[in-house]
Amino acid sequence: MPLTTQAFLRFLQEQASKAERLYLLGDLFEAWAGDDDIEDPYNRTVIDALHALHNAGVVLFWLAGNRDFLTGKDFAAASGAVPLPDPSVITLAGRRIALAHGDAQCTDDTDYIAFRQNVRQAAWQQQFLAMPLAQRKAIIAQLRDGSRQAQRGKSYEIMDVNPLAIEALMQATASTTLIHGHTHRPGCHRYMSSEGSRVRCVLPDWNCDIPAPRGGWIALDADGSLQRIGLNGNVLERC
Repeated sequence: MPLTTQAFLRFLQEQASKAERLYLLGDLFEAWAGDDDIEDPYNRTVIDALHALHNAGVVLFWLAGNRDFLTGKDFAAASGAVPLPDPSVITLAGRRIALAHGDAQCTDDTDYIAFRQNVRQAAWQQQFLAMPLAQRKAIIAQLRDGSRQAQRGKSYEIMDVNPLAIEALMQATASTTLIHGHTHRPGCHRYMSSEGSRVRCVLPDWNCDIPAPRGGWIALDADGSLQRIGLNGNVLERC
């Protein structure tokens, strides 16, 4: 996806470079087979761009997604990003914000949740990472193909976050704002709960290699305002 890659690298240079902090909430890579794949030319291009941003003084944070959850200490060192657990809580500009990738809250997709619980176990990861890199990549390719086929038979509602899971996350983190990705259903959702008002901001996926490019980010200003920003830098929604 060369145009998508170019758009992301341009975002780092032109937009993220002006920020104090950049939080990456996972699935930056289509797949991550292990930190011994850092020297793959494509991976190295993206990692070097992140490290250049780090060297320029922007503080980077990394919260892994379902496609790149095998990133480890070597990835963190090479990119300059600080790893974060999923979920994490930050307090910035007067807001207490929960950050998550979002896949753990898609609890209606029971097959995926069972798979997620399996691959997130330390024993599974240790066994998988002990395999040769080429074998791991072949297995990942098979899993990605199986995932695409399975998604064709699932509704958008099943693959979206579950409202009860979202509320449980908000309560557990004592947060009034949640930012996540994963679902490819960008938007800002305001609603009332028994604990008060809530804001849930969803990041978009990026694809600029199609006739109608999509992508963007969420910006937090010093006054506490949240904005959903489009690829061309225009404000799509105020959260």
